[in-house]
Amino acid sequence: MRHVSEYRSGEVARGLAERIAALVEPGQKYKLMEVCGGHTHTIYRHGLEDLLPEGIELVHGPGCPVCVIPMGRQDDAIAIAEQDGVIFTTFADMLRVPASRGSLLDAKAAGADVRIVYSPLDALRIARENPDRETVFFAIGFETTAPSTALTLLRARAERAANFSVFCNHVIVAPALLAILRSEGLALDGFIGPGHVSTVIGTEPYEFIPREHRKPVVVCGFEPLDVLQSIYMLVRQLAEGRCEVENQYSRVVSRGGNPLAIRAIAETMELRDTFEWRGLGFIPSSAMRIRDSFAEHDAEVRFTVAGARVADPKACQCGEVLRGAIRPWECKVFGTACTPEQPIGTCMVSSEGACAAYYNYGRLERRRGAGVLAAG
Repeated sequence: MRHVSEYRSGEVARGLAERIAALVEPGQKYKLMEVCGGHTHTIYRHGLEDLLPEGIELVHGPGCPVCVIPMGRQDDAIAIAEQDGVIFTTFADMLRVPASRGSLLDAKAAGADVRIVYSPLDALRIARENPDRETVFFAIGFETTAPSTALTLLRARAERAANFSVFCNHVIVAPALLAILRSEGLALDGFIGPGHVSTVIGTEPYEFIPREHRKPVVVCGFEPLDVLQSIYMLVRQLAEGRCEVENQYSRVVSRGGNPLAIRAIAETMELRDTFEWRGLGFIPSSAMRIRDSFAEHDAEVRFTVAGARVADPKACQCGEVLRGAIRPWECKVFGTACTPEQPIGTCMVSSEGACAAYYNYGRLERRRGAGVLAAG
């Protein structure tokens, strides 16, 4: 396929792996965090870890938008969905996320009108088609998906869609990385930076990481050669004693990002004082809320939202996985009590979850095999 096959060449992948190995000092260990769950799936789908020298360890970060939503917010979503006269719309990934009282799928089975949509504009269309009912959109995701929510809010205002509101759970990537950097006992050497988020915000927001924390960052695309090249760029920085933000994904990402998307977000949303993240706790200025000027479309204004903090099940170690403290196979219930069919935690539910990546691509224990690139 054009614009895909050139990023999946087995020959080029092996060449990059050799160049990485040549930079690795004997006995030296490099711990690199891939922030985005999409990178985790690319790594294990294409067997990239098996191409790397033993000295390089890849750990997962908090970049799965479904995984980081705490159980209390999922409880709030279910409470809104169960109210009379509400059509609750959501992306499919959130449907099976466990909460303290089941999931949105359980609420749907019990009679709540919960519908899967592919964009917030689908939710606005449903509101338009059902003027006598309240339609709520469950907005999740990093800065990647926030522009589509923002533009939908602007259209809802223009259309005077009085029965449409948003339950806003958009989160910000940079504060989460800062929380990771301040975590005790997690010694990272560099970051494989998220590509999708960076198409919106650019590379500038990561510059505090090398400046203040002396860790290199390489913003990375999502094809296997993108990931391998980004690892090479990180290891080369470390070998040369450099520490900066580099942009591997330059075909899509610029330093300043997308000004139109940023402007739409700023017009409709503002930072919350604090927000709870699964595994990371409360992080200041790490999520967005609907601006007061759009209060008529804010589900947290229109409905009673308890906002209670709910602890994860004791058996679930999603928090440790999201912090990079453990690998998925180290969780006590991974692949046994917790599977994609019967998930206990969010990391096994989401299409970007680290546990789902390990499970789906057969990484059920600590081992490396003969690396084979899928399209090689």
